[in-house]
Amino acid sequence: MIKQVQLTKLDVNDWQELQKVSIETYKDTFDPFNPPDIMDAYLTEAYEPKKLQRELANPNSSFYFVKVDQETAGYLKVNINDAQTEKMGTDNLEVERIYIRPAFKHQGLGTRLIQEAEKLTRENHKAKIWLGVWEHNEPAKHFYPKFGFKRIGQHSFFMGDDEQTDYLMQKVL
Repeated sequence: MIKQVQLTKLDVNDWQELQKVSIETYKDTFDPFNPPDIMDAYLTEAYEPKKLQRELANPNSSFYFVKVDQETAGYLKVNINDAQTEKMGTDNLEVERIYIRPAFKHQGLGTRLIQEAEKLTRENHKAKIWLGVWEHNEPAKHFYPKFGFKRIGQHSFFMGDDEQTDYLMQKVL
C-alpha cells in the first residue's frame, strides 16, 4: 500500500497538536534515561502552551509536521538568526528538533526532514546547517554523519538540575 507523505508548515494555531506530538516523541527518546520527576518538570516547562505559541510566532523559527496518510508522524523545527539556541552566526540554520513518533520510525521520515532542512538552509541563503545531539542518543549520532554532519564541539543542556552534554554537529553546504 502506497503511503502519502506530506510536509505542512505550522502556524500559531497548531500549538495543541505540536504540544501533544512533542511530549510523546520527547518521552519516547529520553524517558528511559531520566528520572520521572525531572522528565515531568522539563516537559511541563518546555512545552507550556504560551511558550509554544511564542515559538510558533517567531519569524526566525519554522515548524513543519510530516504527515503520513494525513496522520502526524513527527515534526521539524528550524531556526535562523537570533532564534538559534547558540550563537553560530548569520550564515547558519539550526535544526533544533527532528522528532518522529514511534509508530513511524524507520520509514525514511527523518531523512525527509533533514532534506527539507537542507532545502530551507539554501532558501534562506545560509552556508551551514547545524544541530545538537545528546551524547547518549546513539541512533542520532549514527544518523547525521550519513548526511555529512561532523562534530564541531559540544554544549551543556539542562533537564532540571541535571547537566547533560549535546554534541554540536555541522554541515557546510
